[in-house]
Amino acid sequence: MPEPIEIVEMRKNSDNRDYVLKAVSENGKLLEFADAELQNDREIAFTAVKNNPEALEFVSLDLKKDREIVYESVSKLGWTYCYVDESLKDDKELLIAGLKKSGQILYFASQEMRDDKDVVLQAIDDKPIIVKYASKCLRNDLDVAVNVMKKNKKCFKFLEPEIQKNEQVQEIKNAE
Repeated sequence: MPEPIEIVEMRKNSDNRDYVLKAVSENGKLLEFADAELQNDREIAFTAVKNNPEALEFVSLDLKKDREIVYESVSKLGWTYCYVDESLKDDKELLIAGLKKSGQILYFASQEMRDDKDVVLQAIDDKPIIVKYASKCLRNDLDVAVNVMKKNKKCFKFLEPEIQKNEQVQEIKNAE
């Protein structure tokens, strides 16, 4: 099966800044086929991500440190948080913006963020089972335990033994 014409044309013009900028404004994922130098061009990268948040995958490593570009992607399509540079992993506002779209991304969060109650509560609001990636301290927190149990009783096994014995948690677990 031949490559789509837009990919063929992008490959031919991968080093032409004007061509690449226009192409990614229409299809952000075409950034994949741009020269590395243009994947590191802030205007081109931001335009690509604005058109299609998935384009964050093809942004240069340097620009994956650019909070504005990353936020543009993660706030619209949480799972792209997996491409975020380590330097942004402790940015609570960025993480919460992504968690509002996909609680699953707690998996990619820093240890510090996994120990932040607001972050964990946001994550389990979307995906209760993700509590297993919360810090041990928060898996032993009554608010977190009650919240997650009300959403999915199967998450009981991810809570710490001490909190599993709590009367309120037991009550939720045993309720019909």
